[in-house]
Amino acid sequence: MKTVSVRLLSSLVLMAASFSASAGPNVVRALEVKGVFNEKVGPAPQCASTLGGKLAGHGETAEGTPVAFVGGDCFAQSGTTFTFSKGKFILLYPNGDQIFADYSGQFVPTGAGTAYVMNGGTFTITGGSGTYFHATGGGSLSGTEDLSNGAGTIGLSGRVSYKQK
Repeated sequence: MKTVSVRLLSSLVLMAASFSASAGPNVVRALEVKGVFNEKVGPAPQCASTLGGKLAGHGETAEGTPVAFVGGDCFAQSGTTFTFSKGKFILLYPNGDQIFADYSGQFVPTGAGTAYVMNGGTFTITGGSGTYFHATGGGSLSGTEDLSNGAGTIGLSGRVSYKQK
């Protein structure tokens, strides 16, 4: 029994190594997206503050490819600043490819009514589908939001790394 288990384990390790070796070269490229979104705030029992936001939006890459995105996060207020954390979003391409990412940052007041600007926003790519299966990377987030209605702008600026098929 031990011999069979060791042989099976050895075979699986060799198969995994050969699969990785047969994959194409690693591609690293810029990931630049500009878009608009709308966020709905509500109860989120999974968040320490019990408040979270769900967002949906659309935009385009620097190359002009249209994209859509959905996501959600936890947020907490400290004075006039809102910190968002434990955020997760999916960037959706027209061909079905997806990029998954975690994000966090803060919204600070601009001094003009309920208009806020993003400060210290970052994202980390945690995977994807299609072309971006097992993608990694990350970068910075920028944008604005009007807290009275949830309308905002967003910019992603970073890098994505994936295996070429």
